[in-house]
Amino acid sequence: MVVRSSPLLQRIMNAVQVATFGGPEVCKAVSIPTPSFDSTQVLIKTEYAGINPVDTYIRSGTYARKPKLPYTPGSDCSGTIAAVGKDVTEFKEGDSVFTVRTVTGTCAEYCVADPHLTFPLNTDRLSYQQGACLGVPYFTAYRALIKRAQAKAGESVLIHGASGGVGTISVQLAKHLGLKVFATAGTENGIRIVKESGADFIYNHRTPDYTKQIMADVGDAGLNIIIEMLANVNLQKDLEMVSANGRIVIVGSRGDVNISPRFTMAKECTITGCMLGKSLEEDWREMGDAIAEHQKQSWLKPVVSLAKEYSLSNVDEAHSDIMSSAGASGNLVIKTTQ
Repeated sequence: MVVRSSPLLQRIMNAVQVATFGGPEVCKAVSIPTPSFDSTQVLIKTEYAGINPVDTYIRSGTYARKPKLPYTPGSDCSGTIAAVGKDVTEFKEGDSVFTVRTVTGTCAEYCVADPHLTFPLNTDRLSYQQGACLGVPYFTAYRALIKRAQAKAGESVLIHGASGGVGTISVQLAKHLGLKVFATAGTENGIRIVKESGADFIYNHRTPDYTKQIMADVGDAGLNIIIEMLANVNLQKDLEMVSANGRIVIVGSRGDVNISPRFTMAKECTITGCMLGKSLEEDWREMGDAIAEHQKQSWLKPVVSLAKEYSLSNVDEAHSDIMSSAGASGNLVIKTTQ
């Protein structure tokens, strides 16, 4: 049953819509009605929306899942519960929350979400800006390290491309789990961010011999785990650096790659993918319980990029910057309220 009694549903809100798949320029600021919601859903007044690479893939029309046009982009946001459906028991009006996926898109003043993909935001520890950085980055890091790599304390892990949203939280989570963390970044600012996130060893992956430097520090045994953000560039290097029975988890790739399969044979290592959308209901419960606990702990510090301020009027710039910047520096967020 659609809720129609709330006065919020009578107002017009600012939002971003994509009417046709294409480049960043297809993101347009518009004024549209506040979305309606049913008895099992919540309406969130957003404060910030997070921008992730996957948002650009969906916008371009190249992603496996294509939304019905027109649509409002974004899956991550932080904000407060504006209204709840009559069957919702998990939240009440005024609760601070963040999302990892929504029904109507987060680049808007209001969005509709399902309660099981909406989570309490601990505002005693984290700001709303940081809350918008939790969704896809934290849950992807958790799925990659814990569900796919099955990381164990004392193992070594390379976070390959660690200065972005998923990378910085992966470094923090790996340290929390008791791993020895090796990480790469491509700029001085990125290296600084990765260092502040807690990596034990940091390398500039723009340096020609950086893999030799990694192996000199790791030793002949190689790396137990590699979390890979750009497999089309790095996968062959990863195969050369991973240990016997090691695990390479692919989080991101922007094209095809040629590799030497003999490395997988000689090392009996595994290459596995990680896609957050493959999470089952029990996975979401496990990850939700974990992040509720982790928000109380000082190690979880989502990194907000301060390079540029974004609003609903320049979401196209955020989409462009996240894919074309010289080096990732934390999470990009959109201020959704005036």
